[in-house]
Amino acid sequence: MARSPTAAPGTRVTLPRALSKLGYCSRTQAEKLVAGGHVTVGGRIVTDLSTWVDIRADHIEVDGKPISAEAKVYLMLNKPRGLVTTRDDPEGRETVFSCLEHLDIPHVSPVGRLDKASEGLLLFTNDTVLAQRLLEPESDIAKTYHVQTRGRPTEADLARMRAGILDDGELLKAKRVRVLREADRTCWLEFELCEGKNREIRRMLETIGFECLRLVRVSFDDLVLGDLEKGKARFLTEAQVAALKRRTGRT
Repeated sequence: MARSPTAAPGTRVTLPRALSKLGYCSRTQAEKLVAGGHVTVGGRIVTDLSTWVDIRADHIEVDGKPISAEAKVYLMLNKPRGLVTTRDDPEGRETVFSCLEHLDIPHVSPVGRLDKASEGLLLFTNDTVLAQRLLEPESDIAKTYHVQTRGRPTEADLARMRAGILDDGELLKAKRVRVLREADRTCWLEFELCEGKNREIRRMLETIGFECLRLVRVSFDDLVLGDLEKGKARFLTEAQVAALKRRTGRT
């Protein structure tokens, strides 16, 4: 056990981060366990959150039970509207993890977020390295959304969103946006984004004067929501996981 990282990148991390990387719990939960004296490293209780450990060499226990790396898990959920993308919500709202309670899996975290009013494809994994790379702008991972608006944006409106809209000092930009279908008072648009800025589509639409009625993420890179039922999850295939790793430069 040491106070500063000296080993290979990724093997020495702070103790709360180690528990998260090993798939035992979230970083927030880990901090509470460490501060509460539940965690030992090499047989010694550690309560200092800044303590560095080697996840390959140090023997870590929680309440006397050894912690080791969990098998990697990758799954997608068709997130229903009304759930928040967090494990524990201070306001007591139902979270996306209520859809995973029946699964016998280690601790997983969502890859990015969908806000409470949004629906559709949400990835989960305990592979923290892959998750981080999927979210990096440099990876240029495309996400596709089908969005229902009140009223129909004009071609000029669509062009503005492709060019970029400044909102509260932040540039919001759709890589692609097109009309899917129209009704008397509503319209469905298809957006493709590569960055995950907070409420990006909703903010763009609000800026040009349109209300977002529904927002559904239908794909994440080459992963497609397809006919996965609302509130249901399924594991990714080995081929799908391998494709995501290749896409982010992992093998």
